Amino acid sequence: MKEKSFFKLIFLLTLQLVEANNEGESPEVITSPNSLRSDIEYKSPYADPSKFYFADNFDDDVQFATKWIKSQAKKDDIADEISKYDGEWNVELPQKPLLPNDMGLVLKSKAKHAAIASRLTRPFVFSNKPLVVQYEVNLQDGQDCGGSYIKLLSSGKENVDLKQFQDKTPYTIMFGPDKCGNDIKLHFIFRHVNPVNGTITEKHCRKAKDRLDDAFKDKQPHLYQLIVRPDNTYTIRFDHKVINEGSLLIDFTPPVNPAREIDDPNDFKPENWDEREKIPDPDAEKPDDWNEDEPPKIPDPNASQPEGWLDNVEEMVSDPNAAKPADWDIEMDGEWEAPLIANPACEKAVGCGLWKAPMISNPNYKGKWRAPLIDNPNYQGKWAPRKIPNPDFFEDMNPFKMSTIGAIGIELWSMSSDILFDNLIITDDESVANEWAAQTYDLKRKLIESEAHTFWDRAMKYMGHKPGYWLAYFVYCAIPLIAYVWFLLRRRNQYETSPQSPTSRAKKTDEHLPDSDEQGSDIRGKSNLNSAGGENLENVDDEEVFKGKHFDDIEDENEGEEDEKNELDQDDVTIVEGKDASEEFSEEVYSANKPEGGVKKRKSRRD
Repeated sequence: MKEKSFFKLIFLLTLQLVEANNEGESPEVITSPNSLRSDIEYKSPYADPSKFYFADNFDDDVQFATKWIKSQAKKDDIADEISKYDGEWNVELPQKPLLPNDMGLVLKSKAKHAAIASRLTRPFVFSNKPLVVQYEVNLQDGQDCGGSYIKLLSSGKENVDLKQFQDKTPYTIMFGPDKCGNDIKLHFIFRHVNPVNGTITEKHCRKAKDRLDDAFKDKQPHLYQLIVRPDNTYTIRFDHKVINEGSLLIDFTPPVNPAREIDDPNDFKPENWDEREKIPDPDAEKPDDWNEDEPPKIPDPNASQPEGWLDNVEEMVSDPNAAKPADWDIEMDGEWEAPLIANPACEKAVGCGLWKAPMISNPNYKGKWRAPLIDNPNYQGKWAPRKIPNPDFFEDMNPFKMSTIGAIGIELWSMSSDILFDNLIITDDESVANEWAAQTYDLKRKLIESEAHTFWDRAMKYMGHKPGYWLAYFVYCAIPLIAYVWFLLRRRNQYETSPQSPTSRAKKTDEHLPDSDEQGSDIRGKSNLNSAGGENLENVDDEEVFKGKHFDDIEDENEGEEDEKNELDQDDVTIVEGKDASEEFSEEVYSANKPEGGVKKRKSRRD
């Protein structure tokens, strides 16, 4: 019973700690997930062609077959056996379905190149309306290395045949999460066209301050949204929360606009240019007493050889028990010599062999002499090439005017399978994107949050979705506590079964015993022994005979009332085997006073 109460207490304390971490949160009404599922009616959202440039919820697998094109291209910079885009795509329900009939596009294979693309309903031209890109990703098996980003492909002759879609296919924007090891990114890359010479440069957005660790390990759907506005600002949201925002002009590397001036590539540092701030003092001379030949360490001149040192005894001697191997060939292996072992004669001696004084620091050592440094009178400063106007300088004050987008593609290589994409849309109205999310992602999140009210899910969240680590830590911390509790319980059991324990006393009988005289229990004990027909033990030391047996407790002025008051709820303690001499003798006394018909069992008294 005590063990069960102890573990119940541990569980309640753990629950209290979890509740304490949630202090300050507003109370919520917990709804049963099953009842909540029955209340939610999911219908595939309708994509109005006038509001969307592209929209796909992947709920119609027949439409998917006609809308999306799997790549049949090959990468041209790797071995032929791994160059194919042979990753497997499929439209199916999630591994843990949330909404009825809500399917998604799933990358089934891992460690393979996979690419798939689809044309927009109408091209998106960067003019006076913002670009809004939004989609869901569910890493159903987690992810350690790989990406789940999308590419908005540029219009042009390179993208006429989407079957040739590959990593080098021109794109306008790449957006989405990526991870390899501990490097976590949320890409936003746009390809900028140089207005002077037409060259294209990738511009990488600065990293967000918040890391998206949960998205790669909680195995739940997450919503990614990118908004690029005509005023050259951008906003990135993760699950409706802004995690990055800034300007296309100043928050990208390399910057959109190059520097006005650059270093002159034809300018070289003169040979006589002196950049030394300090030089050795030319007027300094080495002191006469400076000896550069003094070693840094010398033998201690005050040390002497310890007494008992064996100078003439070698530290290592040949092993006398060694024998030349039978297959030893003198011509091939040379002359055989026994291996060396530590000299047994040195074991009890202070030391043996050639004695050498210990080394100490040389007080006369000064090292190599160098002249002190002084300020260089000819110092001309750090040389730098002169600046000239940048011949490639341009100033694009509206980088929002990017290449027209004609298609959307997903081109990945991942070490994780079952990456699910869903509800992929492109529009120019932020409210339209939010309305689409309300009909899809928000319903899923509502169900997930309702189920997360269970103790286990909340604990998983606090564990960072790595219960194995925390379980090992808990077991490690619990070992001393469990050992201590086991020790206490073992001591309790030993005490209850010991002769000194009140629960181990001899049983009383219903026979009323006479009060003791001045000699106390000695007379009563002796008379009981004689009446029991046992041998005459009057000469036996009573204290020794009744050691550990509390027979004085038999005396009671109000026997009947005290019996009811002192009865215990525990079972009668029986006399166990293995009794010593005093216990056997007590049992004889007990049987001599036993009434006919057996002994009426009574409870031990608590005094």
